[in-house]
Amino acid sequence: MRLRSALASHAPTAQEIGRAATLALHDELALSPKPGLVTPTDRGSHDDMDAHTFMRSLFALRGYFVRIAELGAAGAPFEALEQCGIAAEARMLAATGGINTHRGSIFMLGLLCASAGALAAQGCRPTPALLRQTLATCWGDALSVRALRPSKLPGGMAASRLGLRSASAEAALGFPTLFETAEPALRHARRRGLPTAQAHLDTLFAVISVLDDSNLAHRGGLEGLHFAQAAARDFLAAGGAAAPKGLQTSAAIGKEFVRRRLSPGGAADTLAAACWLERMG
Repeated sequence: MRLRSALASHAPTAQEIGRAATLALHDELALSPKPGLVTPTDRGSHDDMDAHTFMRSLFALRGYFVRIAELGAAGAPFEALEQCGIAAEARMLAATGGINTHRGSIFMLGLLCASAGALAAQGCRPTPALLRQTLATCWGDALSVRALRPSKLPGGMAASRLGLRSASAEAALGFPTLFETAEPALRHARRRGLPTAQAHLDTLFAVISVLDDSNLAHRGGLEGLHFAQAAARDFLAAGGAAAPKGLQTSAAIGKEFVRRRLSPGGAADTLAAACWLERMG
């Protein structure tokens, strides 16, 4: 991975941080098969979007990740980051005809890019530990206040109604699922020698198994969320993507997700963030 090896030797520029974010979102889109989510050849559980919709969104967001990294480098307050994200969401919706493809990643990857920018301004490479520490130091208080706001989005409202940890709460806690589950899972898969697709698939299922995914909760209630988590745990316990029929098992789980109209969008955002961490490593 040329970008990753190049970045490992110096503090990255805002352009490099942003490019890694765009490529990480493409990493997530390219993964197939994956349960209930859009792939290059499958709409998953979605009738209103496909891979072309996601690509239009990616092109619309390229400049956002660079800009928010620049804001992080400048020590901007959370309000400036939030306004930058709101503007990016408007560009996404304009590019997709009003379809939400990357709202979660605008929030999550945006904050990570800002943290990387802040570290780069100090001449530091953005390691997972430093990124999490920087996020908490620079914007943790503001994120904690934000997490108390009543959400007007379907996933946030479902999380509140069902007593789940929302995406805002995940951010206020420093993205524990990303740093304590997804990043270690991807690193472990790489150390085992798994090829990229298998490593990403195992990482995705590791996240699904533990995350309070508000998109799953919105679409399937607690029953749907718990079904998805149990299916992910069983998939990993049976050997994951490297098992003799791992990909067939993943595809079969995906068919059941589609039948139930489940889509683990929060897990997809977290996988993209893990891919970004790897690219920045």
